Amino acid sequence: MPPSDLHLVLHGVAIKKHGTAEAVAAVTGLAEEAVDGVLAQALEKGRVVETQGAYMLTPAARMALDGEYSRVYAAERGDVAFKAAYEIFEALNRDLKQLMTEWQTVEVAGESVANDHSDEDYDAKMIDRLGDLHERAEGMLGDLTAILPRLSIYKDKLLVALEKAEDGETDWVSAVKIDSYHTVWFELHEDLLRVLGREREE
Repeated sequence: MPPSDLHLVLHGVAIKKHGTAEAVAAVTGLAEEAVDGVLAQALEKGRVVETQGAYMLTPAARMALDGEYSRVYAAERGDVAFKAAYEIFEALNRDLKQLMTEWQTVEVAGESVANDHSDEDYDAKMIDRLGDLHERAEGMLGDLTAILPRLSIYKDKLLVALEKAEDGETDWVSAVKIDSYHTVWFELHEDLLRVLGREREE
């Protein structure tokens, strides 16, 4: 049985942490009008709180949502191919974290300092490496979306972010206020952890 709109909307709120109806719609694939309606009911029933147009789960709703995952995603949790794709994701995630560290910091006179992105050649090399990582991820992303089609949202967003970064819009590598490559990858990771009932590696 596919997840209900209520489950998907609350799941989307959990992924976004503090997101608008538009942001929740974008991460769940539901129409914004449908999300608006579900959020209004959830607000009335005390499942979410709203501040300045953004929503967060209440503690009780978070506990209830966490308790639903094993039932809603029982098939994915038992799917050998899905779990294998997830393990590939985790291996690539370690590479991406290292790449993001090197994107955000550079070594100057033997010291690690914040990258001010004034060295265009350095940034270009980092973006090339991001492109290489994305190529390595394509098969894994295809496997995940073949089994859980709604994850194609992340697959599409990752490609858009990469293309923008390759076109010189470097904010699309890791900026937190847009759907940058790192932002989308982080949200995909959170989604997979919830689907499979795993804990994030520190």
